[in-house]
Amino acid sequence: MSSNGGAPYGSGEPTSFGLQPPQPAVPYPGNPYAQPTPPAQQPTHPQQLAHPQQSAPHPAPPPHPASATPPGPQPHSASSTPPGPSAPPAQDPGAGRLIAGRYRLLAKLGHGGMGTVWRAKDETVDREVAVKEPRVPDHLPERERANAYERMRREARAAARLDHPAVVNVHDVAVVDDRPWIVMELVQGRSLGDALQEGTLGVRDAARIGLEVLGALEAAHAAGILHRDVKPDNVLLGRHDRVVLTDFGIAQIEGETNLTDTGGFVGSPEYIAPERVLGQRPGPASDLWSLGVVLYAATEGVSPFRRSNTPATLQSVLNAAPAAPASATGPLAEAINGLLQKDPARRPNAARVRELLEAAANPPAPAPTQVVQQIAAPAGKGLRLGPKTLVGLAAVVVAAAVTAYLVVVDPFAGPLPDGWKQRDLGDRVAASVGVPDDFTKDKYEPDEADDTYASYSDPSGLIQIAVDRDVKADDKDNEIPATALDKAYADWAMLKDGEYSWDIADDPAPKGKPKEATYQEREAAENTIVYTTTDSESPRLREARVLYYRAKNGDTYRLWIDYPGKGHFTEQGREIARTAIDTLKIDKL
Repeated sequence: MSSNGGAPYGSGEPTSFGLQPPQPAVPYPGNPYAQPTPPAQQPTHPQQLAHPQQSAPHPAPPPHPASATPPGPQPHSASSTPPGPSAPPAQDPGAGRLIAGRYRLLAKLGHGGMGTVWRAKDETVDREVAVKEPRVPDHLPERERANAYERMRREARAAARLDHPAVVNVHDVAVVDDRPWIVMELVQGRSLGDALQEGTLGVRDAARIGLEVLGALEAAHAAGILHRDVKPDNVLLGRHDRVVLTDFGIAQIEGETNLTDTGGFVGSPEYIAPERVLGQRPGPASDLWSLGVVLYAATEGVSPFRRSNTPATLQSVLNAAPAAPASATGPLAEAINGLLQKDPARRPNAARVRELLEAAANPPAPAPTQVVQQIAAPAGKGLRLGPKTLVGLAAVVVAAAVTAYLVVVDPFAGPLPDGWKQRDLGDRVAASVGVPDDFTKDKYEPDEADDTYASYSDPSGLIQIAVDRDVKADDKDNEIPATALDKAYADWAMLKDGEYSWDIADDPAPKGKPKEATYQEREAAENTIVYTTTDSESPRLREARVLYYRAKNGDTYRLWIDYPGKGHFTEQGREIARTAIDTLKIDKL
């Protein structure tokens, strides 16, 4: 069962798992795709269908009438929810319905390919529960519908067989009109996948979470169950430091018939073990591989095997050697490196992994020391700074250093901030832009490449700088708007009218408003767009700042900087956007 189906988790749910800004970049040659989410489209020209795809944190800028229409947010099933009133929202059809004579549906928590999850009230014992309603498209053949219902029954059986605090509890399976409704505990929290959108985990917190997931896997393996889809979105961070492994919907129970869709590939590609990619019989080591990838992503902020499409991702799982962890050190790094061995026989067993994670989660305490610093004060008086004060000062120094990365200007480096480079985008783009040193140029498939478009992304895949040019000489149908502001309004109108690329959800609707601006003391336009992605499993809040400029020769330029709409990365993204706009240079103004 899935955590929350991609619905927003409670923003006020406290846990002791502290997030930190991303660590220094880990090199991934040719791999800017960092997040374990579906790909999203890049900025496009009015006369084109679509640009090459990128990972979900990348922007899905101004859309086109011909671009694919998304189905809207379709999260997977859920057993978690933010806190709030139990009254059913008026907009939820079906709220108030009584299931099996005891479960009163209150409000939808999320929905996905196999079901809708409701917050419900068990009126028999007077407690709130999560109820998963089966949802199978009517057009499916009867055999596939039966398979889907059997998969839900299997999901309930798999979880119900396990007695472990890190596995969600299944209370009941209510059969209504031959359809199984799964009744499970209501876990309040958010997924690890959502948490990692705001920063990375330190070694101790990552190891603590890893220990809980490992415990759930050990319990499953002892019961003859393989999970087969261990990933950050299926790890819940609940109240009171509870960690829950969810979504046993594709679990394989020993002795039962395998239920995979015809031609389907079960699981999330970048978390699937190499032996499963090769079609070999999986075992407990396959789930442990997935745990290793989760721990890598949790500490490094990047997914080591994610590529631009599923075949390339599977090839990287088989052949690519991930860079050594930079943030994970000591026993945790040893655990990750061991779990990511391609040969399952060479991976450490669960007992050894537990030993390493416990060492990482509970390092030996250093010998206590007393630190006192004497600083001269006015009028001959002394000022003593104790350990807590010094720690606070250290944090200020670190924060100042991070800020300096973005805004301190080197007087010998021209207008660029320290740690940035001016990137020439090529003759067809006919422009250059300032980009942080650790950003890498995004690569595309040959048949998707567009020589009037270029983009750079940070190693985590969360922030992207993209420039595209509409060439007036190529505009045979006179589709390029007459002014920069007209272009901004044209893009915005398509967003509001639903003619968007599939990665921008229409519910909630994007927010923004084009306005006049200046670029090098010339007329320009800009817009700040706030939108939610249409990721089927975990919608993300994104923000994009867009600058439009029309040159004298009629060419129109668009600079799009896209970054998370909340969390540690938001203000960093905004500062990067301001600097990128300031450093944009167009060859022919």
